[in-house]
Amino acid sequence: FVLRLGLRPRSGQSRATSRDACSGLIASRAMTLEDLIGWRLVVGIPGTALTADVAQHLRTIHAGGVIVFERNFESPQQFRRLLAQLEETRGRKPLGMVDHEGGRIVRFSSGVTRFPDAWTVGRTKRPADALRQGETEAKELRALGVDVNLAPCVDVLVEGADPVIGPRSYGDEPHRVAALGAARVQGLQGQGVAACAKHFPGLGAVPKDPHRHLPTVGLDWTAMHTIHLVPFMAAIHAGVATIMSSHVCYPRLDHANEPATFSSRLIQGLLRDELGFQGVILSDDLEMGALRELCSIGEAAVRAVAAGHDGVLICCGLAAQREGFESLRAAYREGRLSLEELERSVERMTHLKPPPR
Repeated sequence: FVLRLGLRPRSGQSRATSRDACSGLIASRAMTLEDLIGWRLVVGIPGTALTADVAQHLRTIHAGGVIVFERNFESPQQFRRLLAQLEETRGRKPLGMVDHEGGRIVRFSSGVTRFPDAWTVGRTKRPADALRQGETEAKELRALGVDVNLAPCVDVLVEGADPVIGPRSYGDEPHRVAALGAARVQGLQGQGVAACAKHFPGLGAVPKDPHRHLPTVGLDWTAMHTIHLVPFMAAIHAGVATIMSSHVCYPRLDHANEPATFSSRLIQGLLRDELGFQGVILSDDLEMGALRELCSIGEAAVRAVAAGHDGVLICCGLAAQREGFESLRAAYREGRLSLEELERSVERMTHLKPPPR
C-alpha cells in the first residue's frame, strides 16, 4: 500500500492544535501522532514476563518494536508467552528484534543452532555456508516470533582496532566480508526474517569501544570506498532490509565532526542519496557511553531522527525510553521534525513485519 497521512483537527480541536495528531491508515488502523512516534522506538524491557508497570509504560510510549536480550529468555515456551503478553498489551504483535550474530553474541540459550563467530566463518567457510546459516537462523528465529535479526556485522577489521568488533567481523578483506555478509542476508531474508548490516559506515577501524567512549576514525573517502563501504554496498545490492549506524565520528567524511548517529551527511546524504538504500535505517543503542558524553537521551533521539534514522534503539532504561518518546513528540509538535518524513519512516518500519503465516 501507499501510506498517506495528513494533519487534521479532532472533533472540537482547533487547527492551531492539530499538530497533536496525525491520522492515516496503516494496516487498516487510524494512528495518532503518538502511535506514529511509537513505531520509531525499539526498546528493551526487563525480565521474562511482562509486569503491569512495564505494560503501562509500553502503552504510554506506544512502543512499536522490542529488542530482546538474555534477560528476557528462559525457554522457547516462556519467550513465546512473553511475546503474547506484549501483543495483548499493545493490541498487536510488536516488531521483535534480536542481536543473533553467532559466537558470543547469541541471546537465546535454547531453541537455536549455535553457529561460530563471524571471524571463524570468514576463515573457514564459503558464501554458500553463510547462506545456509542465514536460512537456518531465520527458520529458528521465526519459530520463536522474531522479525528482525540485527546481523550480520559487516565491519572490515583493521589491525590495531579496539577489540569491540574483533571476532564479530568476517575478517580484514573487504570483498570476502562483502560476499559472506550478502549471502547471510539472502539466507535470512529468503526465509522471512529481516537482516541488518552494521555498523555503518564501518566500525572495523575504531580505536576505542563506543559502548564506553566516543571514538574518532580518521579515514578518508578513498579508504572508505575501497574498504569499509564495500560490504555495505554488497548488502544493499542483496536487498538488505535494515542498516544500523555507528556512534563514531568520521571528521574526514563529515566536517561537522558529529557521530554518524547525528550526521545527515552520512545517513541521509551518503546512505540514502548516494548509495541508494531505501530500507530501514536504525541507530545503535542511544544509551551507549559514546553519546552520553554529548547530550541527553531525548536530544539524541531527536538528532538521530533528524539525521535520517527511521528507528532508534533505547535498550535498557524505561525513564530513558520515556524521555526519548516525549522529546520526539515535542519536536514534531513544534515543527522541528518533518511530519512527511515521519510518514515515510513509519511506512518503512511497518513493512519490516512479515505477512501473517
